[in-house]
Amino acid sequence: MKKLFKYTSLSIGAILLLLVVLIGGFTLYVKLAPPIDLKSYAQYWPADLSFQPADSIAVELVSQMSIDEKLAQMTGDVTPLEGAKLLVSFFVFKKIPIVYSGRNDRLHIPPFAFSDGPRGVVVAEATAFPVAIARAASWDRNLERRVGDAIGREVRAAGADYFGGVCINLLRHPAWGRAQESYGEDPWLQGEMAVALIDGVQKNNVMACAKHFALNSIENSRFKVDVQVDERTLREVYLPHFKKAVDAGVASVMSAYNKVRGEYCGHNKYLLTDILRNDWGFQGFVSSDWMMGLRDGVKGVNAGMDVEMPLQKFYSDSLKPFIESGDAPISKIDEMVRRIVRTKLIFTTRTDTQDYPKSLLTSPEHQRLALEAAEKSMVLLKNENDALPLRMDDLGTIAVIGALADKDDTGDRGSSGTHPPHVVTPLAGIRAYVNGAAKIVYDDGANVTAAQKTASDADAVIYVVGYRTNDEGEYIPNQKEKPDSSGWGMSGDRASLSLRPDDIKLLTTLLPANPNSVVVLIGGSAIMMQEWKTLTPAILMAWYPGMEGGDALARILFGEVNPCGKLPFSIPASAADFPFFQADIDSITYGYYHGYTLLDKNNVRAAFPFGFGLSYTTFDYARLRLEKSRIGVSDTLSVAVDVTNSGDMAGEEIVQLYIGFENSRVLRPKKLLRGFEKINIEPGETKTATLKVAARDLAWYNPDAGEWQIEKMKYSVLVGRSSRERDLFGKTFLIY
Repeated sequence: MKKLFKYTSLSIGAILLLLVVLIGGFTLYVKLAPPIDLKSYAQYWPADLSFQPADSIAVELVSQMSIDEKLAQMTGDVTPLEGAKLLVSFFVFKKIPIVYSGRNDRLHIPPFAFSDGPRGVVVAEATAFPVAIARAASWDRNLERRVGDAIGREVRAAGADYFGGVCINLLRHPAWGRAQESYGEDPWLQGEMAVALIDGVQKNNVMACAKHFALNSIENSRFKVDVQVDERTLREVYLPHFKKAVDAGVASVMSAYNKVRGEYCGHNKYLLTDILRNDWGFQGFVSSDWMMGLRDGVKGVNAGMDVEMPLQKFYSDSLKPFIESGDAPISKIDEMVRRIVRTKLIFTTRTDTQDYPKSLLTSPEHQRLALEAAEKSMVLLKNENDALPLRMDDLGTIAVIGALADKDDTGDRGSSGTHPPHVVTPLAGIRAYVNGAAKIVYDDGANVTAAQKTASDADAVIYVVGYRTNDEGEYIPNQKEKPDSSGWGMSGDRASLSLRPDDIKLLTTLLPANPNSVVVLIGGSAIMMQEWKTLTPAILMAWYPGMEGGDALARILFGEVNPCGKLPFSIPASAADFPFFQADIDSITYGYYHGYTLLDKNNVRAAFPFGFGLSYTTFDYARLRLEKSRIGVSDTLSVAVDVTNSGDMAGEEIVQLYIGFENSRVLRPKKLLRGFEKINIEPGETKTATLKVAARDLAWYNPDAGEWQIEKMKYSVLVGRSSRERDLFGKTFLIY
């Protein structure tokens, strides 16, 4: 027995030693392996290939390929060694390395090099911007275009050229775990912000990828759920923002994991071919979501799924018999490879307008942009009696309470997890801003009794509460996090729409102790506040604000910056006013109404309406005027309104334009967002905001005719500061 134990111990020791050597070797490989020089392939082709020449070259290249070479274009290049690299990189360094696809040195075809990143590049130490839902709250196309430009630069500096960070799935319910990666509940806002991001990224010759196509708005069941949807709901609610991305020239689209009408999106011909290519004219390539995004190679080929990511599983030798039999026609495969190669050649051969050194990663310029994005994203939800901004002259002691005040909470740690060199926490930002002018006392709130005394003794209290990185985000089965007794802490979809029970207890106990308080919320979508909302004079939604979020928060709290963000979703008074949602579900029907359209339909007043956000100044609207009272179906209507800053602080106002459909002969929402502009106005100044509405953007989809139709009738133009009825005033016009 002793001898057996001795040999067993030696075996275990040898295995452990081997594991250490392997992990160490792979770790060195991950750290030292240089990225592929993608631009080196450009020397073999004419510069700045446009679509037609690139297409002709792609056709010729496809004709020279063996079947193995074609299949290699249709899959990621993750070999067993690359797979080990990926796993070591994810679990040791907590990041995903660049994943390549389609390298063919014989024919001088470049691979594409993939990096994820709705809030920044994930394959390197890079700038962490506020999450996408936060940037949606800025309602600032120009800002989002600059963020896209910065991300595009950093993608190139990291050695990649394919960016999977344009997440535009619709937020139909705030429990959705990946709400933070998207732009909110409204298709128009989603599309406008997506186009701005795509423009910014692709100006750096980076292929942008819009995802996840389509109807992917439940996280925990994403691998199995079958979404049922009628044709009008599909076309009018869940696809318009993808259509805008296609019209903007997005290079690629990624399919979703879920099913739509009984068929997985990865081999859903109706979505990938009939709509995306035939109806919309998409000329780029489609890639699968990773690992489980494709389930059947034959179905994938026939549906138009171009690239299986990140490795060769179904587009492999096992597909060859079906190619020979014609079940997976070689003509379809040739067309798929043609799309892939054509797109890569167009982007690889484009002349760069700048160099992309590694110094661009987290450059001072990009960090300043991250700060600006955080400042313009935060939404002031409540500010009774001008509780904010805090006035330093009146404060001797400021208490900062809450565990999240001292956490680098930048958002989900799944595929969108970023790796900045530093994160300014709320506490660090406040301390740096105050800089000794007042005493800062920090309490994590774990001991409520002690925290209550801290709050009572302070001149002002800043509470920082909300969600942790494992409370909501990408759902990864078998991950280490385990839910606590209340169901929290497993990532994926939220366990509740309210704050954590310990945060609610903290606020309901402490807020009465000091009326000079502000509650700062951290999170990725709507948070219900009914338990404590009336107990505080001020509430500020800070989101997951990125690497410079703490500094941005302090500058807003103390009035250095005037908040200008507006909600990209509605927060009703009751969770019962949201549409049905269940995290673990096999089938669900997505209805025509959600968000503000559902509240309007049911005549329900929102606690905080879509488009709502306060400022430290006031804005008055006057003189709404229409260029014409009648337009044709091919025309565009110009709308102007005067906005005056009637307060004493410069500020930015987001002017929103909705169209009312009260005269429609078919079922329509009461109103829909169809325009917005952000204007900066000095105190006492009046500026005119001009917005344009195209008649074609007011069409409804007639499923019987299979086409979009514009009703010839009277419409309402509603302009104002939010979607709330009392914040809007309007006029009517006729389409004839």
